[in-house]
Amino acid sequence: MKVFVTGAAGFIGFHLCRRLLAEGHEVLGLDGMTAYYDVALKRQRLSILRRSNAFSFAEVMLEDREGLEEVVLPFVPDIVVHLAAQAGVRYSLEAPDAYVSANLIGTFNLLEMTRRLRPQHLLFASTSSIYGGNTAMPFAEADRTDFPVSLYAATKKAGEAMTHSYAHLFAVPTTCFRFFTVYGPWGRPDMALFRFVSAISEGRPIEVFGEGRMLRDFTYIDDLVEGIVRLMAKPPEQGKPVDAEGVSDSLSPVAPWRSVNIAGGQPLGLMAFVAAIEKAMGQTAEKIFLPMQDGDIGETSADPSLLLALTGFKPETGVDEGVEAFVEWYRRWQESR
Repeated sequence: MKVFVTGAAGFIGFHLCRRLLAEGHEVLGLDGMTAYYDVALKRQRLSILRRSNAFSFAEVMLEDREGLEEVVLPFVPDIVVHLAAQAGVRYSLEAPDAYVSANLIGTFNLLEMTRRLRPQHLLFASTSSIYGGNTAMPFAEADRTDFPVSLYAATKKAGEAMTHSYAHLFAVPTTCFRFFTVYGPWGRPDMALFRFVSAISEGRPIEVFGEGRMLRDFTYIDDLVEGIVRLMAKPPEQGKPVDAEGVSDSLSPVAPWRSVNIAGGQPLGLMAFVAAIEKAMGQTAEKIFLPMQDGDIGETSADPSLLLALTGFKPETGVDEGVEAFVEWYRRWQESR
């Protein structure tokens, strides 16, 4: 197939593109190459993807509708995977304009283009943060998402609503996949695993927010990609919900649209995650315990039953295995710099 991926130079986009290329698909990647974190890391990812003749790339901001359409309309993708976004809960307190621009205007421009392209399936990257102030665990797709506690989460909720309206109006099959604390090799420098490993390597203390009491449904990157690839082959059909006992489908009653959690449903305490890092590195971290930051939520836990019913798969990679893979990658990456 021909697959268009936004955010192709990002952490998740890189891994997805590499998987798609390995499976023989033709991939057009797009990324704005913003300086939210080190652009050199993004360029390293791209250099690997460019080894394939089936990969092409355009450096274009989603806010540039004319530039976006000029690149993508001639490609005529079968599948569109929209990963590009301004990410990060904490950064949304510092630069809210970036979230409105990328996550709202950028997504609108993409939807306007998709309306013209009519691909077989549009997949939109949402987030566990969308569950916000919900206290019932685990989070299920049918739960209300009316209480976002960060602007980042609010823009992702808006993105889901926008994609639903376009799916209804223009019959573009759409899946919003909600990912939970994704980690692994080539991860973002602003995320906890990268920051912790970097600090420990350099003999610096790590900052542990929420006094270390937070729980997260950690998802290894290869598992997330596996879930996305399997969902690509399962475009929603209006009026045809999942027929599986005990599974509540999020399929819209008025559109070929659904949301799906991609996570294993096995939350782990933050300190257990830190312990896995210390084990993989063979070092004990000096820890500074800090209060919960504004916009964070104390616990995330996914109900993966809909994903399992749709695809026969749910994430299973253990944290010890996943963290060890990251540490091995980080050491090689540091040596190559």
